[in-house]
Amino acid sequence: MKYKISGHEKFSLRYTWLPKAIIALEKDGKIFSKFDDAIILMGVGKNMVQSIKFWALSTQIIEQDENDGLSITDFGNALFKNDGLDPYLEDIQTLWLLHWKLSTLKEKPLLAWDYLLNRWHEPEITKSSVMRIFESEKDNIEGRPSSTTLKDHFDTFIRTYVPTRGPKGDIKEDNLDSPLVELELLQKIGDRANKPLTGKHEPIFVFRREEKPEISSELFVYCLYDFFNTAFPNENTLTFREIAVGHGSPGQIFKLPENDLRKRLENLEKDTSGSLVYKESANIQQVHKRENIDMNDLLKRIY
Repeated sequence: MKYKISGHEKFSLRYTWLPKAIIALEKDGKIFSKFDDAIILMGVGKNMVQSIKFWALSTQIIEQDENDGLSITDFGNALFKNDGLDPYLEDIQTLWLLHWKLSTLKEKPLLAWDYLLNRWHEPEITKSSVMRIFESEKDNIEGRPSSTTLKDHFDTFIRTYVPTRGPKGDIKEDNLDSPLVELELLQKIGDRANKPLTGKHEPIFVFRREEKPEISSELFVYCLYDFFNTAFPNENTLTFREIAVGHGSPGQIFKLPENDLRKRLENLEKDTSGSLVYKESANIQQVHKRENIDMNDLLKRIY
């Protein structure tokens, strides 16, 4: 598996970019290879055109098609068409859903999202400690990037989730456009001296691991079923451990504590009209799939 880290041009995701991508592709399936036309149509610079393409692909609202162009996915159409479920990113469920899509790419996953959400086991996150890991992963990254490119990728991850504050604590204007900041999933808790980098201070970040009532039961079911079908396509049972700490699981991607997960699973039979059932005993903690569910139907139930 090869990780992907470039293409965002050091821009984090912005509110208007995903709708812009959908509108542009509806007019021309090859618009992203026509920079002059794309710049005029979307009203942004060349680097931003590249970044919009990166984020639209990474959130899985568009995909490469068989004609070397790009096409809108069913997911993208459902959300962002004129009569879509949430074309202006007004619902917090949409933001959690986009976070899920960003974090569960199957082909060429994004290194920071995949590694930090699934494989990072330290309680705190700092740039220097992450860079040591990223450097060791170079052989698994598309194009064996430079250290500078790795740092840019980490910084983009941080800016996607953490508001940037000025000297007096004011949020900088350029970060207000990053919708996933609203999730408060990643939080800065302080600074510490960074000896490997000349003793300068660096920020310390942590994931928010508390219960998240803002993630609705419908959204949880959608993501659980997506994980079930993708990670275990030929299975009819899924263990609690896989749901809690499995690679790409709801527990890992949303940083849900065990008690929150258990409460959600106990309501699973009611929330899915019996299609999924959670059974727990002294020896077994499993979700059973009794019948298949349509993903588009699950998506609509969120709204």
